[in-house]
Amino acid sequence: MSNPLVPPARRVDPRGQRFGAGFSAVILVAAFLLGQPIIVAAVALAMFASAAFGTQYWLLGRPWPAIRRALRLGPVELEHEYPPRFAQAMGVTFLGLGLILLALGVTPVGWALVGAVVALQTLLAATGFCLGCRLYFLRWWIPSAFARLIGRGTHIERIALQPTRD
Repeated sequence: MSNPLVPPARRVDPRGQRFGAGFSAVILVAAFLLGQPIIVAAVALAMFASAAFGTQYWLLGRPWPAIRRALRLGPVELEHEYPPRFAQAMGVTFLGLGLILLALGVTPVGWALVGAVVALQTLLAATGFCLGCRLYFLRWWIPSAFARLIGRGTHIERIALQPTRD
């Protein structure tokens, strides 16, 4: 019996996640080149909304459905939304720490943390490998805490992994 207060998990197009990751990586690189931490804060806020409330709120991935239709791309096997949300929560954490360090004047380390997020988002966009998603499946205590935070209780359901068809 399912809990009526916890909605069933959404399934998402992994190509949309890859597109959003690439788009945010480009924006974060522009923020670095322009020396504008406020742009990093905007990306972190968008990422926080997605991690906290669901991937349908990932603003940088919103153009994907229109691009998919324009390019007439076919359907793809959908993925569970919780691993990408966990990865985005990790990204928000790194961006938040980077912003704090930038505000404190520890500029090289602050931008290095932003650069780590850029590197991992670029890896996701280019290859489809999501490190944060893989860490979610380790079932250590942080994903359990994340599950409680987003309102799923203390139980982490098993998500069946399908081999990728690369």
